Amino acid sequence: MSADGAIGRITLARPEKKNALDRVTADELAEALFALSELPVKVVALDGEGPDFCAGADLAALEEMLDAPRQQHIDDAKALGHVFHTIPRMEKPVVALVKGRAYGGGAGLATACDIVLAHEDARFAYPEVTIGFVPAMVMTLLRRSVGEKKAFDLVSTGRILKADEARDIGLVSRVFAAREFDQLSESVLNQLADQEPSALAATKTLFYKRDTLGFLDDISAGSIANADARSTPAFRKGVQRFTNRKKDNP
Repeated sequence: MSADGAIGRITLARPEKKNALDRVTADELAEALFALSELPVKVVALDGEGPDFCAGADLAALEEMLDAPRQQHIDDAKALGHVFHTIPRMEKPVVALVKGRAYGGGAGLATACDIVLAHEDARFAYPEVTIGFVPAMVMTLLRRSVGEKKAFDLVSTGRILKADEARDIGLVSRVFAAREFDQLSESVLNQLADQEPSALAATKTLFYKRDTLGFLDDISAGSIANADARSTPAFRKGVQRFTNRKKDNP
């Protein structure tokens, strides 16, 4: 984890394991997210060391736990679930920078982020069923992103999506060519970092709050957030900047 000016960065650093997720990694990831939420960064970038973003659960670690008590398995699963809960609760946007494989829990981790920027060679898959497992938590994230029919297709077949197809069904925000990936990803991060933090935080908070509201309550919550935003210094400055520009350029 590091803080580079307005941009916080978290890198999954198990390249020898294709950045697979185990209990230690999940706990450290949650701790890093919490730490960056307390620092004066405006956006958080999440990537993986080496050629892959994250190949999913560490199957070797799971094999060692096969005979562990049920409660230990529950605690282990909840550690990653805590990460999935933490990202939408953070006021700062979290951006996944995906190269190579994002499989299983790794695909879920990318999907949990607010924005997913994919390298043209990125691949996404939910192959849990192929080893007799269940994509239990990541299904929630996937279904919200791509809809029921496409989500069930992916989790029931485990098929691999290329970056362009992942973008076309709504799993990925943008796809960048290999030669431009680093530059364009950094440009997106800088654009987010340039936004007014209070407006971005309020937008993200309301965006995810809508998951728990019905239509009428959603509109009502939006009207309150709209009114609250009008009282902020950032809004006042933004309106005045815009109206002054209109006056100077009639």
